[in-house]
Order: sequence, then C-alpha cells, then structure tokens
Amino acid sequence: MKKKETLFFITIIWAVTMTPIFSQPIVKTGIEVLRDRDFDVLQGKRVGLITNPTGIDSRLQSTIDILHEAPGVQLVALYGPEHGVRGDAHAGDKVDTAIDGKTGVPVYSLYGKTRKPTPDMLEGVDVLVYDIQDIGSRSFTYISTMGLAMEAAGEAGIPFVVLDRPNPLGGIRMEGNLVEPDFISFVSQYPIPYVYGLTCGELALYLNEEGLISTPCQLTVIKMQGWSRNMIFEDTKLPWVAPSPHIPHPSTALFYPVSGILGELGIVSIGVGYTMPFELFGAEWIDAELLAEALNARQIPGVIFRPLHYRPFYSVGVGKHLQGVQVHFTNPRYAPLSPIQFIVMEELYKQAPDHPIFSDETKHRFNMFDKVTGSNTIRLRFSENYRWSDIKDYWNKDILAYRNRVIPYFLYH
Repeated sequence: MKKKETLFFITIIWAVTMTPIFSQPIVKTGIEVLRDRDFDVLQGKRVGLITNPTGIDSRLQSTIDILHEAPGVQLVALYGPEHGVRGDAHAGDKVDTAIDGKTGVPVYSLYGKTRKPTPDMLEGVDVLVYDIQDIGSRSFTYISTMGLAMEAAGEAGIPFVVLDRPNPLGGIRMEGNLVEPDFISFVSQYPIPYVYGLTCGELALYLNEEGLISTPCQLTVIKMQGWSRNMIFEDTKLPWVAPSPHIPHPSTALFYPVSGILGELGIVSIGVGYTMPFELFGAEWIDAELLAEALNARQIPGVIFRPLHYRPFYSVGVGKHLQGVQVHFTNPRYAPLSPIQFIVMEELYKQAPDHPIFSDETKHRFNMFDKVTGSNTIRLRFSENYRWSDIKDYWNKDILAYRNRVIPYFLYH
C-alpha cells in the first residue's frame, strides 16, 4: 500500500514539475517570427531599436536582449517613447538620453527635447526596428512615435522594420471622427479614428502608402502568425506587460477609450489614481445609485454599470469620498467603447446641471480635449444640450470611408 501511495505522489510531483510555466500562445508575435527566420532582414546590420518593456517574446524575454544576443546582428542604439525604454517614467514626463545599464547601448529619448529621431541619433544605424505593444486608441502616443520615426528613417534613407503585435481591441471595431488639420498633435498625430482597428504594422503600411507621413520609408512588416481580426488580447494567450503604468491589464486597453477623453478635463475621476484606471466615473456631487440606474436604463449593448463609492489615492478627487459607477463589460466584443463617456456626460448633466462638464472650471483643458477628439466640433455641439445624439453622427461620419481605405492594408483576416 505504501509503495502505491509513494508512486502516486511521485507521479503527481512529476506532473506538476513538468507542467509548462507559460501557456502555449495561439499567436506568435513579430519578434518571434523574425527569430524563427534567423533575423534575416537584420543580418550584418547595425540596428537601432524603438521599444519599451512591452517588446518581449512569449516567454517574457526582452526584444532588447534578443537582438543584443542575436548572431549577425549588432544592436547599436535604443530609442525610448513616452514612459521610456524601461517603462520607468510617468505619463507626460520628459525622458532623458542615457546609457542602457544592461547592454551598454546608448538610449535616445523620443519624448524629451525631440519626438522624432534626429540625424545625430541615427548616425551609424543601418536599420530602424519598432517593437512596442500598442492599445488601439489614437491618443496613446506610441503610434505617433512610430510614424515620426518612419519619417526620420525615410529622410535618412534607412530601412524601417515593424515587428507586428496584436491590437488588443481587435481589428474590427472602429470609432470616432478623423483628426482635422487644425487639431493635429502628438495625441492625434494622424487622420485616423479614435479607435482605429489596425495592428501597428498595418497602420505603418497605411501611413507610408497613403502619404500621411512627409517622407515615406523603405518599410518591412514582420507579420504575426495566428492572429485574426476578431481576437481581443485575451484570445491570443500572450503575456501582457503594461504599456504604461495606468494600463496594467489587457482589459484596461478596452476601458481606456471608454473614459480617457472625458478624463482630459480633470473634473470627473475615471479611476486613474485608484485601483481601476479608466473603469470608473466618480465625483463628490454624483449620486451613485441614481447614475447607475439611469445608465443601465440606456441598455448599452455589452455593458452594465455598478454603483461605487471610493477614495482615490492620487489624481482627481484625491482623498475625497467620491460616488459614481464602475463599468462592467458583459460582452466586450459588441460593446461600444468611446460613446460610453458621452452617454455618461449626458446623464451627469441630467442629474447635476449645476456641475456642467464644460465650464469655466474646465476651460483651461478645452484645448487638450479638442486635440484628443481631433476637432472642436465635438465639444461645441455637445456643450449646447449635453446629448450624445447631437454628436453621434459627427463621431461616426468618417468610419465607412476610412474602413474602405484601410482594407487594402489588412495583413490578417
């Protein structure tokens, strides 16, 4: 009997120790495909790499280390976007140029004195490589960094390689008007919708071929394997590394466009500074139960709202007792994302007309709000009566034409 028990426990221990630490991803990212190809497009080249902590393989090995150790590849420069190469800078903080402590390679900031690589930064570089996990919303600045770096590569005659990664929102959903010329900025660098529905590789092809960057580059996209347009990030089984401190989970990428635009005004807490960034709407003057009831009565597909009381640790409402709602997805594939904040703003105005979202209190933030929405029309129309229906057509007006223009650049079905 004891022998059988011993054998049983040995079998259990063996099974546990032999279980892989990492689940097998369904998707293989661009860096892994490139490695499988023995780094063919980089062989014999001096490489400059634009990346951050999200540049990893499925076993969490950094693309920096992979290229630094790759036979026949010489990693000679690193370029850091907002939050830096190692991810240790907060949103909006300027990033300094330095030496990477692990590889000894110089690190140039693309979120400091310049947001576009200068000729001096590109000296001695044969090819620029981009490997960053984006979140699928226009105002998240990594795609602006990518486009400006593509321009610099074109001007310098340097090839540009994008190691493709999933769009965590999928490749079907598209929301928001195109950026208008007077509102081009680093948070809305290109005329694409707010939720643009492309991988970074597809977007690079679109920008390069449609004349949306001043000088096109010699572009190569290393495609993923196994990704399809109906996948959100959880479907890929890939590990998630936070693209910024306030995007800790893949689900946060879905919430970012739900509240991020309203958050620019700084009058309502959206959970930044609490444990659920971008998932909340809260203020001292909100009645949580009434707001949840009103929002649930709207029957927004794939979404329900829960009353919430909380105290932010920092940012809007720090230390104060706030009331509001938490957004819950019942079906994130079918839920509208960006319209939710405008519907919330409408219901807030009904509940508390003495606390208008657009007022003298928030006037100093109007410019940023307009940059993020890509137009002042959204703010001007909405502030007349605080109704989503007044801006809905404008918000959606460009989607059909945009979808038709980008379809030729789809790399995945």
